[in-house]
Amino acid sequence: MTLILGFYGSVTLQLGPNDSRLLQTNRFFVQSVKVEEIGEHNPGIMLYGFHKKPLLDIDISWTEIHETMVPLDFHKEWLFFLNKGSEVNISYSVKSSGSSPLSLVIAQGRENFLEWMEDPSHSNTTLSWNIIYGHGKIQQRIPISSDYYIAVINFNPEEVQIELKFSFKAFIYNTAGAYYTCTLSNHLCNLNLHLLGTYAVVLSSSGLDEGTPDSNRYVKVSYGPRWITYFAGSALMTILILFAIRFCNPFRTPSTDETGLRVEEMISERTPLLQPKDDDVSSWGSSYDSISHDEEDLEEWVAANSVEIPKEGESNNPPRLCVVCFDAPRDCFFLPCGHCATCFTCGTRIAEDAGTCPICRRKMKKVRKIFSV
Repeated sequence: MTLILGFYGSVTLQLGPNDSRLLQTNRFFVQSVKVEEIGEHNPGIMLYGFHKKPLLDIDISWTEIHETMVPLDFHKEWLFFLNKGSEVNISYSVKSSGSSPLSLVIAQGRENFLEWMEDPSHSNTTLSWNIIYGHGKIQQRIPISSDYYIAVINFNPEEVQIELKFSFKAFIYNTAGAYYTCTLSNHLCNLNLHLLGTYAVVLSSSGLDEGTPDSNRYVKVSYGPRWITYFAGSALMTILILFAIRFCNPFRTPSTDETGLRVEEMISERTPLLQPKDDDVSSWGSSYDSISHDEEDLEEWVAANSVEIPKEGESNNPPRLCVVCFDAPRDCFFLPCGHCATCFTCGTRIAEDAGTCPICRRKMKKVRKIFSV
């Protein structure tokens, strides 16, 4: 959107005499260049298309004479587009005597000119700033191709009459090798650019007769976007973002709760270690059914569902020994978790020392002995 509406958005250009400017285009992002004339028809506006950048090797000279009245605390301005290497010579004659001289400035670009108008004492925004009175001449060489404003400002308490003579020696583009030429006779020119190849677009205007007043000529330049480039670029950016997210996921820090404990640790502590099996002795006094019972019900439930602890001498059902001493059978369970893993002696010692279940690490409140029937 920045390229479509910003850099390659439509723009209105004011063309001066002998205007010859190279339009900045990129065939990967721009599919067509459309130039439309605004206002009354003015002959001499041309659009050229080239397969390579044309040479800036044709020099042209012309002169303009302007005799004008500059009102008090006001300014008069003239706009010209000049390419690099051009020269402008200004001869002035102030015909009205005022209490203070006039100011004549040459500013590059509209932005610099407006900044100077807001603060005329700031001379860094202008290419040339001169205090003029009586008669004199000013010469200026153009460093880069751009719009240039020549303005006269009157700070006197009354209007001042001045005569200006602009003599230009400018360079324009050689249009002899253009493969596309269009005159804005129908107020519109449209140049299509192919994806392959190199292209350059030049917009030019004819000069004015010597001694004639200047006339403003405005055109609107629009750039047609090459949608396939933007769609392919958007898809590529989406893929890169997804790969970046997938690459950064392993380096993410696990989230923590308000107490500073990791959520993964809390989940692992509460996850049962053994799957419930109805026919397995390992489910004696487990915590699966204890969720629905309180401590008193849990004691009654374990006592009612307890089976006979096998004797040590029986071979068909080997004893389940205490996980601590590996000597006595498991004959107790812990509350509130309900795990049965130790003998009553070891379970009592664990409750007094550590106070946590050796299976799930939960806080132990009571140790209950299992009696065989």
